Amino acid sequence: MKMRISFHSHCAKGNLSLSSYLIFFFTVHVSTLESVNFKVIGPDHPIIVSAGEDALLPCHLSPSMSAQEMEVRWFQSKFSELVHLYQHGKDQAEKQISKYQGRTELLKDGIVDGRVVLRICNITPSDGGQFICFFRSSSFYGEATLELKVAGLGSAPRISIDSYQSGGIHMVCESAGWYPEPQVQWRDLKGQHLPSLTEKISQHDNGLFEAQISIIVTETSSQDLSCSVRNSQFNQGKESVVYIADPFFLRAYPWKVAVYILLVVVCLVTCTASYFFWKQHEAKAAHVAERGKLVADLEEHISEKERLQDELRLRRAQIYEVHREYEELQTFAQIKEKGNGHDP
Repeated sequence: MKMRISFHSHCAKGNLSLSSYLIFFFTVHVSTLESVNFKVIGPDHPIIVSAGEDALLPCHLSPSMSAQEMEVRWFQSKFSELVHLYQHGKDQAEKQISKYQGRTELLKDGIVDGRVVLRICNITPSDGGQFICFFRSSSFYGEATLELKVAGLGSAPRISIDSYQSGGIHMVCESAGWYPEPQVQWRDLKGQHLPSLTEKISQHDNGLFEAQISIIVTETSSQDLSCSVRNSQFNQGKESVVYIADPFFLRAYPWKVAVYILLVVVCLVTCTASYFFWKQHEAKAAHVAERGKLVADLEEHISEKERLQDELRLRRAQIYEVHREYEELQTFAQIKEKGNGHDP
């Protein structure tokens, strides 16, 4: 009986020891799993985004593991100045700094494998710089640094005539919407740099740059010009070409304008006089032709009249001759009749 009790007591002790061992093993195992080290990895090259577009900043854990229960924090210079925070299984939008409120989204399609992507909408030049992707579990943390570069490819250069001065034409080239500060220059069509008169580059409140450059173009200088604006950091640029025709230079030389106007007036007067002389000649020629036609018609009428008169005289002569012959025949008939009356 005691042996049985002792056996049960021993088994009970054995069971308690096994249970304690299992609890200890489970605790140690979980602790070991939670304390597994990991690395946070981001792109090994700068992410370049045009101003106004959305930026996608990816990072992931190595080795691959779920980050659903981890804290994922994005910030720039200060840990507490949050660009975006994922904590306790959800986004903590209320903790963001005002600059990024309503502009970010954490794409979590791959979070079970430790992969996330931060989307930042409507990028501006002030967003450029370093971003830190930070992961933290209950026992370990790590971070990776990403570099975001903002590129502003501005408008095509607009070339215009500002004024006439110094015996030439003051040309101005303008372009806006560039980042970082662009390089701008005048060139001839051979690609040779032309010295500018003025150059002004200003930055607006949105961080984008506007460039303005001017040049004096004379009649003896190149009349084929191009204005180019270039973002040297990203090797991108835009160019506009213009050709200055000779008449544009007349306003730069007042005496040439006077001569030009005089020549135009003389040409107009000469052309007008020539036109009137031609019209007079045409009218005179037409009058002569009409007169000639009338004379010809009259001569033809007279000729026809004379012909008719001659024909009338001929008809009268013929009638007279017939009448005379008739009378002679009557006389001859009377004589013959009388002669016949005296015969026995």
